[in-house]
Amino acid sequence: MKKILIVFGTRPEALKLIPVYKEFIKYSELFETKICVTSQHKEMLWDMLNFFEIQPEYDLAIMSPNQTLFDITSKILLKIKNVFDDFNPDLIITQGDTTTTFVASLAGFYTKTKIAHIEAGLRSNNKYSPFPEEINRALTSRLADFHFAPTRRAVKNLRKENIKNNVFLVGNTIIDTLFLTKSIIEKLEEDFIKKFNFIDLDRKIILVTGHRRESFGEPFRNICNAIRKIASIFPEFQIIYPVHLNPNVQEPVQEILHGLPNVFLIEPQKYPEFVWLMNKSYFILTDSGGVQEEAPSLGKPVLVMREVTERTEGIQAGTAMLVGTKEEKIIANITELVNNEELYSKMATAKNPYGDGKSSKRILRILKKLLSIENS
Repeated sequence: MKKILIVFGTRPEALKLIPVYKEFIKYSELFETKICVTSQHKEMLWDMLNFFEIQPEYDLAIMSPNQTLFDITSKILLKIKNVFDDFNPDLIITQGDTTTTFVASLAGFYTKTKIAHIEAGLRSNNKYSPFPEEINRALTSRLADFHFAPTRRAVKNLRKENIKNNVFLVGNTIIDTLFLTKSIIEKLEEDFIKKFNFIDLDRKIILVTGHRRESFGEPFRNICNAIRKIASIFPEFQIIYPVHLNPNVQEPVQEILHGLPNVFLIEPQKYPEFVWLMNKSYFILTDSGGVQEEAPSLGKPVLVMREVTERTEGIQAGTAMLVGTKEEKIIANITELVNNEELYSKMATAKNPYGDGKSSKRILRILKKLLSIENS
């Protein structure tokens, strides 16, 4: 029996690893599978785990107020050593680009434990954007033994870096989770309507998310000013904005957008609620990587408020449009999307390049074969 340790710390990581975990635990005769969380996100992460009825075996509980990347990195590395000592895994599975991902992979390297990296190969080729995710992802690729790439471009990116062995194109596991969640919330429609009773479902909705660290300061104020003007230009639209708790987000959002009659500033939402909001929206204005991947599977155009994105496949497929952080450009692109029915239809019906909902099954099948070969 092989020991599998799945490590994550944030809600996005959890979302993309939960379907993988659910596949592995179906084969308890082959794998002893345990979860270690760092709680790099706390409330959001645990809300997600509770929704899917998952209880981690290890919680490093590393978060404290106002800590830096230095603090997060050192705490994870020191605390996860105890997990390796206790469980002695044959394989660790990490996902994406967080500090948890990189440090857990570094710990795997230090203990000579095999490392599987899910969502490998995304690159913006700008080491400071997204920060620190771009470098976290690249460093994890140097450490990993098995690379599960979501797209062909991600595979090519790895090959350019001379990472050619054990690279597998599997799609993105977030689509697995999205479909699973959608099937659950469809049975709870009336509950969600009651919870969001301030929303008029007969009017079109623009859903907004924004929290990128590299946009803090003037770029984020530009984004807020653009949203304010869009609210005035298109008063028939409802703008729903779950506002991240970071003060660098809260302060400009509250200052610029508070009190507008068709702008609703709400608290960050649990994943099921957010999927419901995505499904009800007309289009989505975001700087989130995850939303760029998920929304196309719901037929929702995505306007990406970033200067660069490592998720270029959506731009090329036509499911997303890179609108930057300049006020005028954001307004111009939103206006074009609202007024051009042909453009909207083209984006809404474009095929999602990120997955088909079967990625976790592919990952399990590949690892079963690889681990069996190594054991023979």
